[in-house]
Amino acid sequence: MDKAETALLALRMRDWVSQAGAHIRHHIHDPLHVQTKSSRKDLVTNLDKQTERDLIAAIRTEYPQAQIMGEEGSGDHVTDLKGLVFFVDPIDGTMNFVKQKYNFAIMIGAYIDGAPHVGVILNVMRQELYWGGPQLGVFKNETPIKAVSPLSLADGLFGINSGMLAYDRYHSHQLFKTSAGMRILGSAGIEYIQLLEGRQVAYLSHLAPWDVAAGRVMAETLGMSVSRLDGHPLDMLSSGDVLIATAPTVADIRAIALDQPR
Repeated sequence: MDKAETALLALRMRDWVSQAGAHIRHHIHDPLHVQTKSSRKDLVTNLDKQTERDLIAAIRTEYPQAQIMGEEGSGDHVTDLKGLVFFVDPIDGTMNFVKQKYNFAIMIGAYIDGAPHVGVILNVMRQELYWGGPQLGVFKNETPIKAVSPLSLADGLFGINSGMLAYDRYHSHQLFKTSAGMRILGSAGIEYIQLLEGRQVAYLSHLAPWDVAAGRVMAETLGMSVSRLDGHPLDMLSSGDVLIATAPTVADIRAIALDQPR
């Protein structure tokens, strides 16, 4: 896609996500039908499923040849990344949505032949829209976001998956002691926003493709590293442990988590 086509794609993605967010806010206090997936802490609701169906219908109307990977299974069975591929997370942070009615996001990432192209994240309750890509830059609503300062782990806050911290995976207790402090927000989208705004220097979690896709586009556009913890590139067709951080923080974290020399 050229820049004009990419800008139009971004505009459409922003519209889809904004409309979905408005629908969720309108129904935020309606009775929910809540189900569990892999565990009692892995939830899905009727609004997750309806939001995904609505987003996928909108994508298919505008881009009928595209492939779509959705968290709740309404999309395609994607086995390759040829052409235009959308990754849809209809409510990222469903536990927060159910228990707090806050701190959850809607995310869509668009990739072309496996390369990050456009990402959109909506903080639903704050109505803050983050969007952009390598051809466009990164924006909060209509305000450009500049690249974040490359701080060390000791100088910044570190977001992490709660299970990793609880079970001391990757020496996370030592990572906590080395950092300025850890934060557990319960939503990859909200964590990504902290990174884009420079409020945190890193985020480490086990993420599915729809968790990582949108934020990856914008984080890499702003100069951050997005990879497996060991440095291997992401496989956007499978889940795994993902580290998002600026370069000095990456080195600090790997030195502790993987016992690697700096």
